[in-house]
Amino acid sequence: MTAREAFMLGRLAIVPDLSGALFLPEERTLVVADLHLEKGSAYAMRGVMLPPYDTTATLAALSAAILRLRPARVIALGDSFHDRQAEARLAPQTLAALHLMQQGRDWLWITGNHDPVVGARVGGESADAIVLGGVTFRHEPDPAETGYEVAGHLHPAAKLRMRGRALRRRCFALSPRRCVMPAMGAYAGGLNLRDAAFRPLFREGLSAHLLGDGRLFRIDPRLLLPD
Repeated sequence: MTAREAFMLGRLAIVPDLSGALFLPEERTLVVADLHLEKGSAYAMRGVMLPPYDTTATLAALSAAILRLRPARVIALGDSFHDRQAEARLAPQTLAALHLMQQGRDWLWITGNHDPVVGARVGGESADAIVLGGVTFRHEPDPAETGYEVAGHLHPAAKLRMRGRALRRRCFALSPRRCVMPAMGAYAGGLNLRDAAFRPLFREGLSAHLLGDGRLFRIDPRLLLPD
Protein backbone atom coordinates (compact mmCIF):
# COMPACT_ATOMS: atom_id res chain seq x y z
CA MET A 1 0.00 0.00 0.00
CA THR A 2 1.29 3.45 -0.78
CA ALA A 3 1.35 6.08 1.95
CA ARG A 4 -1.44 8.01 0.21
CA GLU A 5 -3.80 5.21 -0.87
CA ALA A 6 -7.38 6.25 -0.12
CA PHE A 7 -10.38 4.09 0.70
CA MET A 8 -14.00 5.13 0.45
CA LEU A 9 -16.14 4.82 3.56
CA GLY A 10 -19.55 5.86 2.31
CA ARG A 11 -18.85 9.11 0.48
CA LEU A 12 -15.82 9.96 2.61
CA ALA A 13 -12.26 9.31 1.43
CA ILE A 14 -9.99 8.04 4.22
CA VAL A 15 -6.23 7.49 4.07
CA PRO A 16 -4.61 5.24 6.70
CA ASP A 17 -1.23 6.66 7.66
CA LEU A 18 1.88 4.86 8.85
CA SER A 19 1.77 6.91 12.06
CA GLY A 20 -1.46 5.16 13.03
CA ALA A 21 -3.49 8.27 12.23
CA LEU A 22 -6.22 8.52 9.61
CA PHE A 23 -6.20 11.42 7.14
CA LEU A 24 -9.33 12.74 5.44
CA PRO A 25 -7.97 14.75 2.50
CA GLU A 26 -11.26 16.32 1.41
CA GLU A 27 -11.98 17.41 4.98
CA ARG A 28 -8.34 18.36 5.71
CA THR A 29 -8.79 16.40 8.92
CA LEU A 30 -6.40 14.19 10.88
CA VAL A 31 -7.97 11.54 13.13
CA VAL A 32 -6.09 9.78 15.92
CA ALA A 33 -7.24 7.29 18.53
CA ASP A 34 -6.34 6.20 22.05
CA LEU A 35 -3.40 8.43 22.91
CA HIS A 36 -3.64 7.37 26.58
CA LEU A 37 -1.56 10.33 27.71
CA GLU A 38 -0.04 9.94 31.19
CA LYS A 39 -0.53 6.19 31.32
CA GLY A 40 3.01 5.83 32.63
CA SER A 41 2.37 8.21 35.53
CA ALA A 42 -0.89 6.40 36.31
CA TYR A 43 1.02 3.13 36.64
CA ALA A 44 3.68 4.82 38.78
CA MET A 45 0.98 5.93 41.24
CA ARG A 46 0.13 2.23 41.67
CA GLY A 47 3.76 1.28 42.22
CA VAL A 48 4.40 -0.04 38.70
CA MET A 49 7.43 1.88 37.53
CA LEU A 50 7.68 2.34 33.75
CA PRO A 51 9.94 4.79 31.91
CA PRO A 52 8.03 8.09 32.24
CA TYR A 53 8.35 9.12 28.60
CA ASP A 54 5.15 7.79 27.05
CA THR A 55 3.34 11.14 26.86
CA THR A 56 6.37 12.81 25.27
CA ALA A 57 6.77 10.00 22.73
CA THR A 58 3.06 9.95 21.87
CA LEU A 59 2.84 13.70 21.37
CA ALA A 60 6.04 13.64 19.28
CA ALA A 61 4.42 11.10 16.94
CA LEU A 62 1.26 13.20 16.75
CA SER A 63 3.24 16.38 16.12
CA ALA A 64 5.21 14.71 13.31
CA ALA A 65 1.98 13.60 11.62
CA ILE A 66 0.55 17.13 11.91
CA LEU A 67 3.69 18.73 10.46
CA ARG A 68 3.70 16.28 7.54
CA LEU A 69 -0.01 16.29 6.68
CA ARG A 70 -0.88 19.86 7.80
CA PRO A 71 -4.54 19.29 8.72
CA ALA A 72 -7.00 22.11 9.35
CA ARG A 73 -8.65 19.97 12.01
CA VAL A 74 -7.58 17.23 14.41
CA ILE A 75 -10.04 14.78 15.95
CA ALA A 76 -8.91 12.56 18.83
CA LEU A 77 -11.25 9.58 19.18
CA GLY A 78 -11.39 9.16 22.94
CA ASP A 79 -9.13 7.76 25.65
CA SER A 80 -6.78 10.60 24.80
CA PHE A 81 -6.07 10.80 28.53
CA HIS A 82 -5.53 7.62 30.50
CA ASP A 83 -7.71 8.62 33.46
CA ARG A 84 -9.70 11.54 34.82
CA GLN A 85 -6.68 12.99 36.62
CA ALA A 86 -4.29 12.69 33.67
CA GLU A 87 -4.84 16.28 32.53
CA ALA A 88 -3.69 17.56 35.92
CA ARG A 89 -0.49 15.46 35.69
CA LEU A 90 0.59 16.96 32.36
CA ALA A 91 3.86 18.84 32.79
CA PRO A 92 3.78 22.56 31.88
CA GLN A 93 6.08 22.00 28.90
CA THR A 94 3.88 19.15 27.69
CA LEU A 95 0.79 21.32 27.93
CA ALA A 96 2.59 24.09 26.03
CA ALA A 97 3.55 21.63 23.26
CA LEU A 98 -0.06 20.49 22.99
CA HIS A 99 -1.32 24.09 22.75
CA LEU A 100 1.27 24.80 20.05
CA MET A 101 -0.07 21.89 17.97
CA GLN A 102 -3.57 23.32 18.29
CA GLN A 103 -2.67 26.77 16.98
CA GLY A 104 -4.28 27.63 13.65
CA ARG A 105 -6.53 24.55 13.50
CA ASP A 106 -9.72 23.18 14.98
CA TRP A 107 -9.22 20.51 17.64
CA LEU A 108 -11.90 18.12 18.85
CA TRP A 109 -11.59 15.67 21.72
CA ILE A 110 -14.11 12.83 21.44
CA THR A 111 -14.80 11.56 24.94
CA GLY A 112 -14.00 7.95 25.84
CA ASN A 113 -14.41 5.51 28.69
CA HIS A 114 -11.10 6.62 30.24
CA ASP A 115 -11.80 10.33 29.72
CA PRO A 116 -15.58 10.91 29.81
CA VAL A 117 -14.94 14.59 30.54
CA VAL A 118 -12.21 16.67 28.89
CA GLY A 119 -11.30 19.90 30.68
CA ALA A 120 -10.68 23.35 29.23
CA ARG A 121 -7.03 23.26 30.38
CA VAL A 122 -6.00 21.11 27.41
CA GLY A 123 -7.62 23.38 24.81
CA GLY A 124 -9.91 22.51 21.94
CA GLU A 125 -13.54 21.42 22.12
CA SER A 126 -15.09 18.10 23.18
CA ALA A 127 -18.06 16.00 22.06
CA ASP A 128 -19.41 12.47 22.33
CA ALA A 129 -19.22 11.96 18.55
CA ILE A 130 -19.10 13.82 15.25
CA VAL A 131 -20.51 13.02 11.79
CA LEU A 132 -18.50 13.92 8.69
CA GLY A 133 -19.58 12.98 5.17
CA GLY A 134 -22.20 10.61 6.54
CA VAL A 135 -19.62 8.77 8.69
CA THR A 136 -19.90 8.73 12.48
CA PHE A 137 -16.66 9.21 14.39
CA ARG A 138 -16.89 7.89 17.96
CA HIS A 139 -14.71 6.26 20.57
CA GLU A 140 -16.20 2.79 20.95
CA PRO A 141 -17.40 0.92 17.84
CA ASP A 142 -21.10 0.11 17.89
CA PRO A 143 -22.04 -3.35 16.52
CA ALA A 144 -25.59 -2.05 15.98
CA GLU A 145 -24.40 0.77 13.70
CA THR A 146 -26.12 0.40 10.31
CA GLY A 147 -24.32 3.31 8.67
CA TYR A 148 -20.63 4.11 8.40
CA GLU A 149 -18.31 4.40 11.37
CA VAL A 150 -14.75 5.19 12.43
CA ALA A 151 -13.81 4.28 16.00
CA GLY A 152 -10.95 3.37 18.30
CA HIS A 153 -11.14 1.73 21.74
CA LEU A 154 -10.14 -1.81 20.76
CA HIS A 155 -6.48 -1.11 19.82
CA PRO A 156 -6.41 -3.63 16.93
CA ALA A 157 -3.20 -5.57 16.33
CA ALA A 158 -2.37 -8.23 13.75
CA LYS A 159 -0.22 -11.30 14.28
CA LEU A 160 1.18 -13.40 11.45
CA ARG A 161 4.15 -15.53 10.56
CA MET A 162 6.69 -14.23 8.06
CA ARG A 163 9.91 -15.95 7.03
CA GLY A 164 9.62 -18.43 9.85
CA ARG A 165 9.06 -15.95 12.68
CA ALA A 166 6.00 -14.51 14.34
CA LEU A 167 5.30 -10.81 13.85
CA ARG A 168 2.78 -8.76 15.81
CA ARG A 169 2.04 -5.12 14.98
CA ARG A 170 -0.69 -2.54 15.44
CA CYS A 171 -3.03 -2.25 12.49
CA PHE A 172 -6.09 -0.64 10.95
CA ALA A 173 -9.13 -2.91 10.71
CA LEU A 174 -11.29 -1.98 7.69
CA SER A 175 -14.54 -3.17 6.16
CA PRO A 176 -16.93 -1.58 3.64
CA ARG A 177 -18.72 0.20 6.52
CA ARG A 178 -16.24 0.52 9.37
CA CYS A 179 -12.70 1.45 10.32
CA VAL A 180 -11.31 0.61 13.75
CA MET A 181 -8.09 2.52 14.30
CA PRO A 182 -4.90 1.43 16.03
CA ALA A 183 -3.97 3.12 19.28
CA MET A 184 -1.35 5.85 18.91
CA GLY A 185 -0.39 5.87 22.59
CA ALA A 186 3.13 4.60 23.25
CA TYR A 187 1.92 2.38 26.10
CA ALA A 188 -1.51 1.55 24.68
CA GLY A 189 -0.85 -2.02 23.53
CA GLY A 190 -3.07 -3.93 21.12
CA LEU A 191 -5.87 -6.49 20.94
CA ASN A 192 -5.46 -9.34 18.46
CA LEU A 193 -7.81 -9.09 15.48
CA ARG A 194 -8.72 -12.74 16.07
CA ASP A 195 -10.25 -11.77 19.42
CA ALA A 196 -13.99 -12.32 19.76
CA ALA A 197 -14.53 -8.58 20.32
CA PHE A 198 -14.00 -7.94 16.59
CA ARG A 199 -16.40 -10.60 15.26
CA PRO A 200 -19.67 -8.63 15.49
CA LEU A 201 -18.00 -5.62 13.90
CA PHE A 202 -16.70 -7.27 10.74
CA ARG A 203 -19.38 -9.62 9.51
CA GLU A 204 -19.08 -8.01 6.04
CA GLY A 205 -15.41 -8.84 5.74
CA LEU A 206 -12.15 -7.64 7.24
CA SER A 207 -9.15 -5.96 5.68
CA ALA A 208 -6.12 -5.65 7.97
CA HIS A 209 -3.51 -2.95 7.30
CA LEU A 210 -0.43 -3.48 9.44
CA LEU A 211 1.92 -0.68 10.54
CA GLY A 212 5.18 -2.01 9.19
CA ASP A 213 8.72 -0.71 8.90
CA GLY A 214 8.46 2.24 6.54
CA ARG A 215 5.11 1.32 4.99
CA LEU A 216 1.66 -0.13 5.56
CA PHE A 217 1.04 -3.76 4.62
CA ARG A 218 -2.36 -5.08 3.59
CA ILE A 219 -2.64 -8.56 5.09
CA ASP A 220 -4.87 -11.35 3.83
CA PRO A 221 -7.19 -12.10 6.80
CA ARG A 222 -6.56 -15.82 6.28
CA LEU A 223 -2.96 -15.24 7.40
CA LEU A 224 -3.92 -13.68 10.73
CA LEU A 225 -2.96 -15.76 13.77
CA PRO A 226 -4.35 -15.77 17.32
CA ASP A 227 -2.05 -14.93 20.23
